[in-house]
Formats: sequence, C-alpha cells, structure tokens
Amino acid sequence: MIRDTTAGAGAGRSAFPPTRQSAIIALRSGSDPERRRALDTLTGIYWKPVYKYIRLHWHRDSDAAQDLTQSFFLAVLERDFFQDYDPSRARFRTFLRTCLDRFIMNEDRAAGRQKRGGDHERVSLDFGQAESEIHLTVGEDEPDRLFELEFVRSLLSGAVDTLRQEYHTGGKQRHFDLFERYDLDRADSGEKLSYGDLAGEFGLTIETVTNHLAAARRDFRRIVLDRLRAMTASEEEFREEIRTVLGIDAA
Repeated sequence: MIRDTTAGAGAGRSAFPPTRQSAIIALRSGSDPERRRALDTLTGIYWKPVYKYIRLHWHRDSDAAQDLTQSFFLAVLERDFFQDYDPSRARFRTFLRTCLDRFIMNEDRAAGRQKRGGDHERVSLDFGQAESEIHLTVGEDEPDRLFELEFVRSLLSGAVDTLRQEYHTGGKQRHFDLFERYDLDRADSGEKLSYGDLAGEFGLTIETVTNHLAAARRDFRRIVLDRLRAMTASEEEFREEIRTVLGIDAA
C-alpha cells in the first residue's frame, strides 16, 4: 500500500485544486463525447476495485468477474446509473458499490438471457494485472471496507504511474527514481535509508536529494488531489476523500 509522505510539503489552502472538473458531474452531461470522457476517467480509477470486489465479495471466477466488470461500466453510460446520485447522502464510491451490487443481482436474475457481452462494446482493461494482485488483497468481512481499500490502492497506484510518465516525458527521471527509492520501495520494505545514503547511491548532494524529493512529493500530491477532485461531486465529499486517502484535513 502506498502511503502519503507529503503531509508537510506545501500544506495549505493553495495546495488543493479549486476548479478541477468532476467526472461525476460530467457524466450527467447531454454531450455524448463529454460523457464518454467522464466514463473513461471513472473507469480508470474504479475498474480494479470493481473487478476485485466482484471476485472477492461475490465469489466469482476470473472470467465471470471480467465479464461483469465490462458490462457494468458500459451499463453506467447506457442506463444513466448515476443520474440519481446525491452527494449529501453518501460518498460517490459508496453509491457506486450499491449500484454494482444491484447490477450483479439483476444480472443473476437475467442469467437465462443472451450471454453478457455478446455483441457489446468492450472496455480495454488489464485484467491479468488485476488478477495477479488478488493475493495482495486482505479479505474483509465488510463490503464497504473492501471497496474502500481497493479504491485507495487503485487511486494511489495510478497517481504513481502518472508521475512516472510526467517525469519521464519532462526529463526528470532522476526525481522519480529518488521518489520511488525512498518513498515507495523503502516504505514497503521497511528498509532504513537516509538522505545521505541516497546521495551516495545516486551520486548527488544531500541538498539535491532533499530538493528533488520535495518536488516529487508536491507533484504526487497534486496528481492525487486532481484525481480525487474528478472522483467527487461536492467540496465536502472532496475533503472527506482527502482525509481517507491522505489522512489529512484540507485546511
């Protein structure tokens, strides 16, 4: 599990994106292209939690879970699943999980109809990777807790991938390598590693290591917050998710 290491970096009101377009709101748009872009954003964050939830909570095999995951996200677009979402009553991901449970129950009732996904559009998803991660998932008795853990894991992992791509494209690979070595690998392994150790390993000064890590943490935080903004439909929900994912309050 990736943990936030940026609580002390750039904290303050200006650290939180104020105008990021919510994909949830865009999903209700009358514009088909805008709705499709919103669905792509939501799918990018939620497909792994959905797939793993179906596998672990609904006890479906991999093929059935893939089929249901594909069908669910297509149904979201075709049937306007989220038109009735009220952010004052529940977090979006809780609402989404409720929709998913209802969808699976309805699909089970309709098991005698044409096989799911027969002639339908397919979403390109890396189910092999998700399946390989199943053994890393701790079983949870409470469906909400299981879905929350997978949501946080998926969001943070995606943010790391985005940071990696940004830094590779922007010529800041050394920044990312330091961030990965110190904030990701070290956190997972529990290895004792100082900035001085990093400086020696990478042939840099301690000051450079400190500056590079601070910059990488700020950018990682920005990416996470952008993703959270897109995944929420109100300021209150946004701030609640910040507390869940990063463990901090949006001052």
